[in-house]
Amino acid sequence: MPASASLALVSDAPKPQPAPEGAQVVVLKFGSSILRGPQDAPRVASAIYGHVRAGRKVVAVVSAFAGHTDALLAEARGLGLPHSNNLLPGYVALGEEKAAALTAIACDRVGLDACALSVRELGILAEGEPEHARPCGLRPDHLKQALERHEAVIVPGFGAVRPDGRIALLGRGGSDLTAVFLAAELGLDRARLVKDVDGLYDHDPNDHAAPALRYRRASWDVARRLGGSLVQRDAIDLGEARGVEIEVAALDRADGTAIGERSAPPGPAPALQPLKVAVAGCGVVGGGVLNRLLGDPRYQVVGVLVRDPKKSRDVPCPPELFTASAADLLSRQPDILLEALSEGEAGHAVIRAALEAGCDVASANKQAVSRDPAGLQALADAHGRRVFWSASVGGGSPMIETVRAARAAGEIASFEAVLNGTVNFMLERLGEGAAFAEALADARAAGFAEEDPSADLEGLDAAAKVRLLAYEAFGVSPEADAVPRDALSAETQPDAALRQIGACRRDGERLDASVRLRADADDALFQSLKGEGNALKVHGADGRVWRCRGRGAGRWATTESLMADLAEIVRIRRADAGLN
Repeated sequence: MPASASLALVSDAPKPQPAPEGAQVVVLKFGSSILRGPQDAPRVASAIYGHVRAGRKVVAVVSAFAGHTDALLAEARGLGLPHSNNLLPGYVALGEEKAAALTAIACDRVGLDACALSVRELGILAEGEPEHARPCGLRPDHLKQALERHEAVIVPGFGAVRPDGRIALLGRGGSDLTAVFLAAELGLDRARLVKDVDGLYDHDPNDHAAPALRYRRASWDVARRLGGSLVQRDAIDLGEARGVEIEVAALDRADGTAIGERSAPPGPAPALQPLKVAVAGCGVVGGGVLNRLLGDPRYQVVGVLVRDPKKSRDVPCPPELFTASAADLLSRQPDILLEALSEGEAGHAVIRAALEAGCDVASANKQAVSRDPAGLQALADAHGRRVFWSASVGGGSPMIETVRAARAAGEIASFEAVLNGTVNFMLERLGEGAAFAEALADARAAGFAEEDPSADLEGLDAAAKVRLLAYEAFGVSPEADAVPRDALSAETQPDAALRQIGACRRDGERLDASVRLRADADDALFQSLKGEGNALKVHGADGRVWRCRGRGAGRWATTESLMADLAEIVRIRRADAGLN
């Protein structure tokens, strides 16, 4: 099983436990206007990741890729099948199943523990015509088990199972109906339909004869009258009958239209200009971020800070964006800085300069932010800006969010964690019999180890993360020289149970922190980690234990965490401006 990017309050048990009964579940639907092809799966995975990082379980309903349903219909009818045929739906539904499987793969790439169900496994029961059936029940076993075991469950829309065991289709736009029906069956009061428009308008926004006005709230009747092809009519009827509000919104937009019992007069939708983003660093993480930002119409990349602007890189970035000067970068007046430098001192300096220049900042540089997190937060507050650093600890695992959730619930006594994906990967290889040099070469080839791996191997990376987690847990950080460290070297005796454990315990006013190589054979959470996996346990003073795990290294896991910080900054900025 891949490492889980989970956020859950559980009892201290000998093995990792699922989220508690009653953990928040959200139903999201992504149609073919969003999931046009495999190239869009990472953006959908990113949207799912944002919900998981906030501590939610996700049921994601997906449509077939754009054009695939028509292509499958044409292929089947090319063999002479009539328009209505009991066999045709089983073939057409393969489009949604393919999209679900690929979306789950995209989720796995960023460290999410996701699975995909088939139409039969999902178990929606339907009655009526083969190509326009109506859901009438749900066999919940597979979905329930999947939600217990995984953070994101990707399911195909449009398809269901008839009483005779054959596949049926829920009519054109039927993925909307799938989402609303699942929300009702799960006891939820809303389902969110992610579209290529940001809500329901009083007329077609592409008709410029008069300004189009957007509904923040629309009644069932208004939605039926104006929804057209935006929301399936059957889904609207079911939402009204089952009391499930339907949210219609664009990808990564908090605002949209809520369809329910009442309407509010429509008004002008806020015009959202692309936000200007600067990136510091173009290595493993910085390059991943640039790959995500370039070509995204929501952002304008104004500059990239690098040591050598003329160096060849694996990112198709216009050369004029590169600069070796932080002052030049900030003179381009970015709204947001994404900092992913490999050097602590330089990263800390550019973060401070950006905050003083009026930029919001998100950083993946633990050496930079762990130097003085309280000072950086105070500087951000003084300038009315925000500074985020979730991506600096744990890669794709929501460690900062887990500690904050635990602290909000009460006093924290201690925490312990596997914090370095490179070291965990190498320890696994050493336990398998690999030589030290071979294990290090494998870590570099996988994109986990830097060219200079000393910060990882000497425990400096893990120590910086311990200090930052201590700040989140206790409000103070131990001094850097107060964190004793064990180094991983060629002399380290290989042991399959060996893990690098970063820990910190509060003893009165004193913090006892360390980074040690320990053989915790009886700790199922840490021993379950494979490859670059990271995990965290937070012990509350009242005996409760909070856990999370996920991928702790690699371009895409850390990139996704940084992009999630970016999305949160954007949400806050727009809320402050009254745009959400």
